[in-house]
Amino acid sequence: MKPRFGIAPDDQALADAIVRFSAEELAPRAQEVDDQEISTVRYVPLLAELGVMGMNLPERWGGTEITPTALVLSLAAIAEACTSTSSMIGAHFLATDSILMGGDDELRQRYLPQAATGKKLGAFALTEPRAGSNPADMATRATREGGSYHLSGTKHFISNAGEADFIVVFAKTDPAAGHRGISAFVVDKGTPGLHISAPEKLMGIRGAHAFEISIDCRVSESQRLGQEGTGFRTAMRILDNSRMDVAATCLGIGEAALAAAVDWAQSRQVGGEPLAAKQGIQWKLADMKMRLEAAWLLTLQACAKRQAGIAFSAESSMCKLYASEMAAFVADEALQIFGGYGYTRSLPLERYVRDARIMRIYEGSSEIQRTIIARGMLSPRPT
Repeated sequence: MKPRFGIAPDDQALADAIVRFSAEELAPRAQEVDDQEISTVRYVPLLAELGVMGMNLPERWGGTEITPTALVLSLAAIAEACTSTSSMIGAHFLATDSILMGGDDELRQRYLPQAATGKKLGAFALTEPRAGSNPADMATRATREGGSYHLSGTKHFISNAGEADFIVVFAKTDPAAGHRGISAFVVDKGTPGLHISAPEKLMGIRGAHAFEISIDCRVSESQRLGQEGTGFRTAMRILDNSRMDVAATCLGIGEAALAAAVDWAQSRQVGGEPLAAKQGIQWKLADMKMRLEAAWLLTLQACAKRQAGIAFSAESSMCKLYASEMAAFVADEALQIFGGYGYTRSLPLERYVRDARIMRIYEGSSEIQRTIIARGMLSPRPT
């Protein structure tokens, strides 16, 4: 990933360090991770040494307190080398953001410093088999029993859950209240009644393992994040952040696919001249570059608003939507430029295509992002 115009020197310096690490440690093993479905949790200690596992956290809670721009640049650099690793980190950020935004200081002190140093890994359990895009439909319940809660239900497609030391679980404390009846709880690994499946067999991001969780356990009231009924609001704030993380991952995929396509077009000889001499190929590369740059600009706009403390929900949805569709387009066009070679497992193009596909689904599908964007236009709110 090349340096970008207009980026603060400190942000670019951090990104450059991540680029070097990713090129040395992640990229050489990315194909092996995919082929053998090796969990990228193996990289947590190395990532923690660089401060990556706490990039989303303030220094007070053990984090590095970097800018949103630096965070996006760093995740994009990691994703360019290994999308599975970026996805694993993003799932961890979902959990730690939950505690940072919704928890009290006691919970923050208990979990965040260790999460920032890689001693604890987090997972975020919102999605259910029958409640994906609409969390208000969730069936998981949290019933108060004295000074504790009985949690019961099933969560599905939960990244990191099998390796996580703690899981943020969303459940209804007031089923009649819809999304206003959702609360969030931190459940520790090994809690009796918490059962986690074998990893799902995924099409892409095969090193970022996802699991189904069966819940029938008790947690103390002190493990609740905030007041009862505040879970949905907390989740929506967290997803504003995480959609930018997904956009960053998509930017990394786009950078990797475009760079591969350019190298191939310049080196591949067809009819005695480089493939890049063909106008049809040049036009493909131009369209790929244009969409990638547009995705960068949308994402950096969201970063600027977030850093300025301005509401950025619409910008977060726009960058996630556009970047995820860009990644799919660029990866597919790159594979087309490679021809039959791109369709083989010996080159990374087909991996880029598979990894990109989930980006239009998780953290809110493309359809949900369009709904969020349209609602913001039709019912404008003060920023």
